[in-house]
Amino acid sequence: MEALAALADPTRRRLLALLRDGELPAGELAGRFAVSRPAISRHLRVLREAGLVRSRVEGRRRLYALDPRPLRELDDWLGFYRDLWAQRLDALDTEIARGRRARAHRPTDGDLP
Repeated sequence: MEALAALADPTRRRLLALLRDGELPAGELAGRFAVSRPAISRHLRVLREAGLVRSRVEGRRRLYALDPRPLRELDDWLGFYRDLWAQRLDALDTEIARGRRARAHRPTDGDLP
């Protein structure tokens, strides 16, 4: 559940989106935000501690990459709730279809003698 807490922040979600396509240096990540580099560094640390990103040092650069394992665990956990919503949405779809059928068979003023 650390991953869920880490994902609560929109800046951290955007960082993960940037890392979706591959590894990026910390400086490049920080350059895409209007907040300070230390602030981005703190966000990356939270993501790293939650296991959502991993980092490695290459020369003077620190490179970050997405680690999808915690997201898979979160997706598994959310699966139960997704099934509940699917059932409710199916029931809503059925009710909407009933309403449409009822309106289609309702006589209009032009049908009165």
